[in-house]
Amino acid sequence: MDIRAPLSETLATTSRHLKALAEIGVTRVEDFLNYFPRTYADFSAPKKFSELIPGETATVVGKVQNLKTFRTPRGRTIISAKLISEDGSLNLTWFNQTFIARILRNGDEIAISGRIQIGPRGAIALIGGSFEKISDEMIHAGRIVPIYRSHGKLISSKWLREKLYPLLDYTSKLPPLLPVALSAKENLLSRGEAIRQIHFPDSFEKLERARESLAFEELFFLQLGGLRRKLDWQIGAAGSGKIISHSKALLFEFAAALPFKFTAAQKISSAEILRDLQKDLPMNRLLEGDVGSGKTVVAALAIFLAAKNGFQAALLAPTEILASQHFRNFLWLLHPLGIRGELLTGSTPAKKKKEIASKLKSGELDLVVGTHALLEAKIDFQNLGLAVIDEQHRFGVEQRTLIRKNGTPHVLSLTATPIPRTLALTIFGDQDVSIIDEMPPGRIPPITRIIPPQKRIESERWIESEVEKGRQVFIVCPLVEESETLEVKSAKKEFARLSEKVFPQFKLGLLHGKLRPKEKDATMAAFAAGEIQILVATTVIEVGIDIPNATIMLIEAAERFGLAQLHQLRGRVGRGSDQSYCFLFSESDSEEAKTRLHALENISSGFELAKMDLKLRGPGEVFGMRQSGIPDLKVAKLTDHEIIKRSRDAAESLLEKDPTLKNYPEILFRLKEVEERRDGN
Repeated sequence: MDIRAPLSETLATTSRHLKALAEIGVTRVEDFLNYFPRTYADFSAPKKFSELIPGETATVVGKVQNLKTFRTPRGRTIISAKLISEDGSLNLTWFNQTFIARILRNGDEIAISGRIQIGPRGAIALIGGSFEKISDEMIHAGRIVPIYRSHGKLISSKWLREKLYPLLDYTSKLPPLLPVALSAKENLLSRGEAIRQIHFPDSFEKLERARESLAFEELFFLQLGGLRRKLDWQIGAAGSGKIISHSKALLFEFAAALPFKFTAAQKISSAEILRDLQKDLPMNRLLEGDVGSGKTVVAALAIFLAAKNGFQAALLAPTEILASQHFRNFLWLLHPLGIRGELLTGSTPAKKKKEIASKLKSGELDLVVGTHALLEAKIDFQNLGLAVIDEQHRFGVEQRTLIRKNGTPHVLSLTATPIPRTLALTIFGDQDVSIIDEMPPGRIPPITRIIPPQKRIESERWIESEVEKGRQVFIVCPLVEESETLEVKSAKKEFARLSEKVFPQFKLGLLHGKLRPKEKDATMAAFAAGEIQILVATTVIEVGIDIPNATIMLIEAAERFGLAQLHQLRGRVGRGSDQSYCFLFSESDSEEAKTRLHALENISSGFELAKMDLKLRGPGEVFGMRQSGIPDLKVAKLTDHEIIKRSRDAAESLLEKDPTLKNYPEILFRLKEVEERRDGN
């Protein structure tokens, strides 16, 4: 019995069903066994007829009597029967299910599950129930019943149960993927037993243990893959000699040039980075922190030390406007310390690009700040020692090419998305993680308020008065254009309404993802220069620039965004010395939406909000979008903090003993499969 055998050889079904299964990625026995239930219905405890309550879903057991089939004048087929037990009788009815008359007989003892209702004559009835004859192998009733995701008309949850159940015989042949000692230490069920119990559990206790066992296995391979990539990264560049050392004198020189002191969190993160830089192995570290927490100055310290050690540094930013902002900041911080830098973007003239390339090759430049243009340009560094990547998930393979091409420098990635540590370690398993979870003193957090619909006009008049005082405003809409199915405001329609009817005296700008990059950059530059007073936009401004004069963020249909994304948008204001405001407009009656928006009113920490979002909405929402890089987990949840930690510890321990995994061929084979799925092959 081969677990990797195609279903066409093992499953008794039609070619149409096989094709439908293939559409959801199920082509082999193993795929089918790994198509786990989305939830469960508890039909394990039959109720007495006297305990039944109309409206509830329940399971009852009894003998079938008075089985009849008849047709209504309108052509409907009705099958009726009585279910008899010591406790009394119950009317059963099915509509247009003629097959029931072929498989059910008077005298059959059945377990039936369904919604309890009051019949036409006031008697308790069960209509359209799912039943099975009493046996040792019941799969649709009289037990904890798995509910699967259906697919089209052919692949129903009932059909999946019927076809999956016989395949469970394969589970006894499943080889263990984890070392036996590790499974015993973690008290895991065998792989075969865990798969059997997650499909057809004997009890909720067994179900939870099966889920934990499979979640551990899944997270273990995820962590192992990340740690192996980290090891490959380090081995590939071991002995590269790119040691960036530091001294008290250098640190004092840098600190003396700053008009402020590092926070405790900045000091801790800096110490972790400095420790990595002085090793003869390339650093691969993620530095994450809230908007305004001071990641840039920590990155500036690393760049300063690289230059003082004779190395060059490159900083990659996802947009031209953000690259320009970084360049200005680094110029302000580092130029007085003798660091020579240039900016290279798509707008840089060809002649200037050539000049920058020449200076980088000759070593005349210590730092280049750029966008994708830096990756596309034919640039050879004399001695690249550090690459800083801002919002790394927005870059692709070109980024890795730049790094490998230049002898694998130290890499420091920055993100303003506050990700809980366990989630960061899981998603970015090949990176070490430093977190700045503290804001510099004196920063004034925005005042956040939910604005009811009846206060809209009042709030617009208040915004008008603020703009007249010289302030600037962001107005964010969830859609670019109107939708026939969603009754939420679009940026284009709102821009027209506000321009013509609400703020005709002001200069408004429109920014959305369908604009060409040059148009986006020009609009943002005009807003930054104060030429545009009110910017109507979609979430393209989520990762944006510092505009100290922008003090108001108004978000339409706020319930449609995740908490972490709302926090990111809110971070666009409050960057100057004036009090800023974030107004949330929502007409949703959803209790979950109200809970999330009230949390935003009361919590200013992005990390706390991200944890709440992770719990309420899932990992995709921590990023505000279904971002590549977030693992597609079948069983595990990214809120399984304890299992994540245990699985990572286990993966680290195994690699310490056997870095090549040559003694674990089954693990190596499975890891290759996991990596291929991750890379989309």
